[in-house]
Amino acid sequence: MHRTKHRINLLRILRLSISAILLVMGLLGPLLSLGAARAQSAKGEALVIEVDGVINHVEEGFVARMVERAEDEGVALLIIQLDTPGGLLSSTRGIVESLLEDRVPTVVYVSPKGAHAASAGTFITVAANFAVMAPGTNIGAATPVSSTGQDLHETLANKATNDAAEWMVSIAELRGRNGEELAKTVRNAESFTATEALDKNIVDFIAEDLDDLLAQLDGQEVQTPAGPVTLDTKNLRFNHAEKNPWEKFVEIIADPNISFILLTIGSLGIVVELFNPGLIIPGVVGVIALILAFVALGNLPFNWAGVAFIVLAVLLVVLETQVSGFGAFGAGALVSFILGGLILFSSFGPVSPDIPNLTPNLSISLWLLGGLAAILAVSLGALIWIIQQSRKKTKGDEVSPLLGLTGRVTLELAPRGVVRIDGETWTAESQDGTVVPVGESVTVAHVDGLTLTVSQQLTSDPATDS
Repeated sequence: MHRTKHRINLLRILRLSISAILLVMGLLGPLLSLGAARAQSAKGEALVIEVDGVINHVEEGFVARMVERAEDEGVALLIIQLDTPGGLLSSTRGIVESLLEDRVPTVVYVSPKGAHAASAGTFITVAANFAVMAPGTNIGAATPVSSTGQDLHETLANKATNDAAEWMVSIAELRGRNGEELAKTVRNAESFTATEALDKNIVDFIAEDLDDLLAQLDGQEVQTPAGPVTLDTKNLRFNHAEKNPWEKFVEIIADPNISFILLTIGSLGIVVELFNPGLIIPGVVGVIALILAFVALGNLPFNWAGVAFIVLAVLLVVLETQVSGFGAFGAGALVSFILGGLILFSSFGPVSPDIPNLTPNLSISLWLLGGLAAILAVSLGALIWIIQQSRKKTKGDEVSPLLGLTGRVTLELAPRGVVRIDGETWTAESQDGTVVPVGESVTVAHVDGLTLTVSQQLTSDPATDS
């Protein structure tokens, strides 16, 4: 009967979680379809998009979608306004492939003034049909580093650097740019101003703004996979496109700090539900938070060991509330939580490198980690104090109100486990030291602080609390 009820609760949690997710998708659906509804003849348009921030899977998907849209709608030109400190190597490769295979002429415009196309941005700029920079911008510093922004070990660094440099040269040769100078951005982490990049044939020209860009592009011929195209940009209209609501949402949660919080909340909700079946709300919140956490982590290079430590920390916290561990579980939870936060976005051993400048973006804020750890420590300390005070108070009572009450085993008594009595969970021991399985009815025979001594009933009473 207990197992059947547990299955029913689990099914309810899953149904509610799925319903909540479908509701969100239903609300986003009409917004996501707005772009598709606009598919129309756009030969007199230049599709303009902005890629600013870290290059990750969200940006990769956005660019790929815009490349496909530009081809489907037959726009005359795709312009990517770029401002990035760098990003993931895998996402950079995806964007470069999309640009090299685009049948619509492409322009990567490093703008506005003061922007930069660092690391990953260098590869992306070079891959476009036209590489353009605004005054006051810079490009370069494309040496591979680890996902946390640290230098790679010597052997791996040489391998990654050589691979990235040769890839840069091959893109440059394909687009007719200066591969020798561009290789220096990888091997020596060199960076160039807009004027220097123009003088060294890294970019095609410098443009003050989008209007100036179109004026300089007019009449130029470019080779695309669809064949040669002569640009007529005099009367082109700008059509600015943005990320859809889902992409914006994922971009927000694909932040190490937010993903860390979601993972912690999700793990806590699931574990609380497992230890207290029937509460439903913690389970639903936990499932949704975990799904969102892994959506976020899917856009970040994370370490599974960090995830395991965080889940273990939450499990130990719940055990501290369920079993009299005299603070041992709480201390273990605190250590595990801190370790999990520190290594969640760290890599060990040989790993595929990422493009540089990710240090501020791919590590959990020490202020956040320290703050949450402090809250956890204070909460656990308060919990242990309450337990000790309750134990002293109960010892002084001549007769405990729990004596004689009947409950049900929720964690096997072997001989110590957990029972649920009158809607509350208690640590309990079987009176004669025998093993009492989950689901069996027991009666309180003795109370010692927060630990109960119980005797097993010969028959289960359907009316007892579960």
